[in-house]
Amino acid sequence: METVTHTQQNWQDLAATSPYQTAVEVRQELYAGNMQEAIMGVTELIDALYRSDKRTLRGQLIRAMKHILKWHLGREYRTTACMVSISNARREIGYLLEDTPALTREYVEEEWESAFEIASDEVIIETGLDPTKASLTWYEVFEEKYPQDKMYAEARIVSAYS
Repeated sequence: METVTHTQQNWQDLAATSPYQTAVEVRQELYAGNMQEAIMGVTELIDALYRSDKRTLRGQLIRAMKHILKWHLGREYRTTACMVSISNARREIGYLLEDTPALTREYVEEEWESAFEIASDEVIIETGLDPTKASLTWYEVFEEKYPQDKMYAEARIVSAYS
C-alpha cells in the first residue's frame, strides 16, 4: 500500500471536499503506522464536519426565520408549504443541537442577528415587501404555532409512501 505524505493544507483541502475520502486516507495512514499523519487527518476531518454542521444549522435558522417573516406579511403567505418549512427547519435545528454538543443555544444566539438579516433580505427578494417585524424572539422562532390560512393553503402534501 502506497503512503502519501500530506501537509496540513492537504488534509484541510481533502476534509473540506470529501469527508469520506479523508476517512479512507486516515485509515491508510493508520495501517501504515503513520500516527502523526492519521492524527492530522482526523483533526481536519473533525473540524470540517463541525463547520458543515454550523453551516447547516445557520441555513435552517434562516429558513425558519424567512417563513415566519413571510407568515407575518399576511394571509396569502400562510400556506401549507410555509408551515411545513417552519416545522422542518425547527426539527433539523433540534437534531443538530442534539447530535453536535458543540452547537449550543449560545451559538444559535450568536448567529441570530446575521441570520435574521439574511432572512429579511430573502423575504424582500421573494415578495417585494419589507418584513413587518424588526426582529424575532426565540419563542417566535422555536415555539410559537403558526396556523396556515385555509383559504390560501395549497393542495394537501402527500407522502410518496402513503
